[in-house]
Amino acid sequence: MTAATEPTGTHPSTPAASPASDPTDNAERPGTPGGSDRSGRTGRLGRRLIPPLLRVTEFRRYWTGQTISAVGDQITTIVLPLVAVSTLHADAGRMGLLTAAGWLPSLLFALHAGTWADGRSDRRRVMIVADIARAVLLLTVPLAFVLGVLTLTQLFVVAFAMGTFAVLFDVCNAPLFVAVVPNERYVEGNSLVNGSRAMSSAAGPGLGGALVQLLAAPLALVADALSFLASAFALGSIRPTEPPAEPKTRGRISAGLRFIADTPIMRAALLGTATVNLFTFMIAALFVLYATTELGLSAGLLGAVLSAGALGGLIGATVTARISRRIGIGRAVVLGMIAYPAPLLLVPAARGGTLAVVALLLAAVFGSGIGVMLLDITVGSLFAAVIPDRLRSRVSGAYQAVNYGIRPLGSILGGLLGSTLGLRPALWVAAIGALTSFLWLLPSPIPGLRNLPDAQEEKGL
Repeated sequence: MTAATEPTGTHPSTPAASPASDPTDNAERPGTPGGSDRSGRTGRLGRRLIPPLLRVTEFRRYWTGQTISAVGDQITTIVLPLVAVSTLHADAGRMGLLTAAGWLPSLLFALHAGTWADGRSDRRRVMIVADIARAVLLLTVPLAFVLGVLTLTQLFVVAFAMGTFAVLFDVCNAPLFVAVVPNERYVEGNSLVNGSRAMSSAAGPGLGGALVQLLAAPLALVADALSFLASAFALGSIRPTEPPAEPKTRGRISAGLRFIADTPIMRAALLGTATVNLFTFMIAALFVLYATTELGLSAGLLGAVLSAGALGGLIGATVTARISRRIGIGRAVVLGMIAYPAPLLLVPAARGGTLAVVALLLAAVFGSGIGVMLLDITVGSLFAAVIPDRLRSRVSGAYQAVNYGIRPLGSILGGLLGSTLGLRPALWVAAIGALTSFLWLLPSPIPGLRNLPDAQEEKGL
């Protein structure tokens, strides 16, 4: 289970990730023994409908694990805040702290975790352990609820511990992605991974809302725990050739930060994504409380609204490759940085009857889903091309430390503003602030990039 696309780097494709290893190449063809014109036409149709990367066993299994876990991620997105609000009666300040607890480990541990991961050759095993640990952590919530001992303190501890294991998972996931995807297919690979998350998670919030309606909110977290176990099983079924462990050298911990600071593309992207994360996480910390208390939406209706974001994400993943080819990868990044936060202005604007409120929130979440997918895929592909192998996890960790580390600050700030200014004014501040994030990209080389650069060109970027 992953969060937004991580910075990745180039890695020579392994035999399992090579187009030459396409398992469908052995399908029966017309004119051969055992074949027929009909089976040949069926085989050709199947090959056209199934993307080439999904015909590669290693990538398909990796993608399957990511897809299954995405549903669980979306269930948790709605259920954990609902546990805090409906079961434990948390206010705006505590909701901000709960969201912050899940992202604080990125600020505290990501830099060192990336350095540690670059020094290991068994990153896939670390990811499996992280998945199993998060499943166990989630199961403690329904268990405590059944025993009548569930508290907000436990939710904070669970969120923080899960965030810690998520950091380990993510810094190891960056090199694993490029181990199963050929470098000329980074945009396709990112589109498939992000698209499957969007498609799978289209059912996630709605399913989460329905489970909360049918069961107590804490019990709905069992579904997310199962998805972590499914992800661990999928990772255990592949054997990619991972980048070798980096030897311990002086300055290893700061190498990722130095690369980002010295590379204009990375530096501008980090400033832009950190800014948009600061403000959008102000919104995230308040959204469930705002929708359920001020706008009066039920858990089921809220889940349906959030599912629109997944549908928008699916469309965004489908059109991103075409957009980046048409206008260039750099302009597509800038477009994503605008298209992601702009629709969120409709969130504080929502008012009136239930139908009008739902329509505005649907438009906001749907449009933002398209934008965030455009941003994630293009930025992830850009980083995959720019970052060299030897620095992959360290750059991922350094990027997370800032980009994800600012998220708990945004959550806390959102909670504070929500408590002092009120929910709607705080949401206006956050939405307008998020829209300014693209300004960091304009003076950088990013808008002028037509195609993906090479890692070997990093000094000129």
